[in-house]
Amino acid sequence: MKAKDLKNSILQMAVEGKLVPQDLNDESASVLLERIREEKHKLIAEGKAKFPKGGESIIYIGSDGSPYEKKVDAKGRVTSDKCIANEVPFDELPEGWCWTRLSDVASIQLGKMLDKQKNQGDLAPYLGNANVQWGRFDLANVKTMPMGETDRAKYALSHGDLIVCEGGVPGRCAIWTSNETMHYQKALHRIRCSKRLLLNTYCELYICFIVQSHVWDSCFTGTTIKHLPAQTLSSWLLPLPPLAEQHRIVERVNELMPLVEEYGGLEDAREELDAALPGRLRKSVLQLAVRGGLVPQDPADEPAGALLERIRGYRRQLVTEGKMRAPKGGESIIFAGSDGRRYEKRVDARGRESEPVCIEDEIPFEIPEGWEWARLESVTTYIQRGKSPKYSTVEKYPVIAQKCNQWSGFSVEKARFIDPATVSKYADERILKDGDLLWNSTGLGTLGRMVVYDSAKNRYGWAVADSHVTVIRTREDWLDHRFAFAYFAGPSVQSVIEDQASGSTKQKELAQETVRNYLIPVPPLAEQRRIVYEVDRLFKILA
Repeated sequence: MKAKDLKNSILQMAVEGKLVPQDLNDESASVLLERIREEKHKLIAEGKAKFPKGGESIIYIGSDGSPYEKKVDAKGRVTSDKCIANEVPFDELPEGWCWTRLSDVASIQLGKMLDKQKNQGDLAPYLGNANVQWGRFDLANVKTMPMGETDRAKYALSHGDLIVCEGGVPGRCAIWTSNETMHYQKALHRIRCSKRLLLNTYCELYICFIVQSHVWDSCFTGTTIKHLPAQTLSSWLLPLPPLAEQHRIVERVNELMPLVEEYGGLEDAREELDAALPGRLRKSVLQLAVRGGLVPQDPADEPAGALLERIRGYRRQLVTEGKMRAPKGGESIIFAGSDGRRYEKRVDARGRESEPVCIEDEIPFEIPEGWEWARLESVTTYIQRGKSPKYSTVEKYPVIAQKCNQWSGFSVEKARFIDPATVSKYADERILKDGDLLWNSTGLGTLGRMVVYDSAKNRYGWAVADSHVTVIRTREDWLDHRFAFAYFAGPSVQSVIEDQASGSTKQKELAQETVRNYLIPVPPLAEQRRIVYEVDRLFKILA
C-alpha cells in the first residue's frame, strides 16, 4: 500500500469510528447535541441568538436503520422530514455517534473581498489561497490590503481557527496556531468549532478525508478552477463522536501520521531507486563492456595489436596513393614499455619515428590481455564537425542539430532544413550514413551526448550535421561502431567529458582535435562483436 493510500485509510478508520475503541462511559454526542440545542432555544427566546435560516436541522436514525433529517421552524413545526441515506459517505456509525450538519456545530465565514476601490483603512496582512497548505501555512509571501477597524475585527484570525480553501484546491486546510495579527480573504473559509461539541483537529482530519479520498468531488463547482461554496461547506454531513472520543481519535492519528510520513519517505526513496536503477545498471553494463568484464576473452581471437597493425598498413597505402592525408604529427602507435607503462610514438609518412612519450597519466583504466589503446583517429575513417547551414522553410534536406540527438536515440523530428540551393556545396563524405556516431560538441547539458545515426528513422533519406555536432565514422572490420558508442556513452567518458572540453564555463566545446586524439580501448574484432551482442541483450532486459 502506498503512503497516500495508507494515510487515507487511517483517516477513514478515524471518522468511521474504527481507529480507537468506544467507551460506554463517554457522553453520547446526540445527548450533548440535544442539550446544546435546548440552550440555543433559550438564547433565541431571549433575543440573544437568531433562529437558523431554513429551520433547525435534526438528524436521526429511522426505524429502518437509515438516517433521516427533519427541519423544524421557530414554532416547533416540522416543515420537512426526509431520508438522507444518499448523502452520508458511509452507512453505519458506532454507538454514541451521530450525524450533524457542519453548520450546526461550527460557525463558517468567508473572508474579506479584495476591492481596491472600496477597501479603505490601514494596510493589514491577510492570508490568501496560496498561503494555506495541507496542515500548515506558508507565510513566505503574505500580502496586505487596506482594512477598516470593523473589517479587522470581523476577519481577524484567532488561535485555533480552521482555515479552508474555497478555490484552487478546495478543502485544503490548516489550523491557525499563531497569536500574530492576521486576516483572511474571500478565497478562504474560516471555521470556528463549538468547543463543547467539536474539536478543530477532528474537523480538520475529517475534511482531509473528504477531500483527499474524493468522497464528495461532485459538490465542488466550476470546471477549470474548482470552488467550495460556503453553503456547500456548511451543509456537509459530519460524523460526530463523543467529545472524549474525538480527543482519543486525534491523539491516535497524531501518533500514526509521523510513521506514515516516514513510510512515505522510504517509499519515495524506493521509487527513486527503482527509476534510477535501470540507468545505473545500463551504466554498469557499459562500464563492464569497455573494460573487458562483460564477456570472457577468447585466446583464439586475433589480438587487437595485429588488427591495429593491419589498419596502419592500409592507412599508409592510402596516403601513398594520395587518397588520404597523412595524420598531423604522424601515425600514433601506443605500446607498453618494459616498465609496464604506456608509451606513444609517432611515425611520419617516411617511416621516421619520434621519441616515445609516456602517456600513462592519460590511461583511464586497465584493459585485458589482447586489447590495445589507440587514438580515435587511428581506428576511424572520418571525424569531422558539421558546418553551419543556410536554413530554409522547405522541408526536404534536414540538418541534424544537438536537439536531434537524445540519450533516448536519434530523431529527425526536431531537425531544421537546409536551403535546397546549397545542397550541392556539401561533399559526399558529409552526407550521414548508417552507423555514424553523432557527438554533441558544444554547450553545457548537451555536451557529450551521442547517438548512432539510423537512416530508417529519417523519412527524408538525406541528412547532414550542423556545426555543433561531430560526425565519427568507422569501418566495421576495424572498430564496431556499437562498441565505440558503448565506450563514449559510458561513464568512463561521460563523467569527465566537461573536463576534456575547452572554453568558458557557459560555453564548453569539444574541439575536433580533442575528439581525434581521444583514447579508446580496442578489443579483438571478434570480441567487440560479442560485447555489443551482450550489451544489446542486457539492454532489452532492462528496457
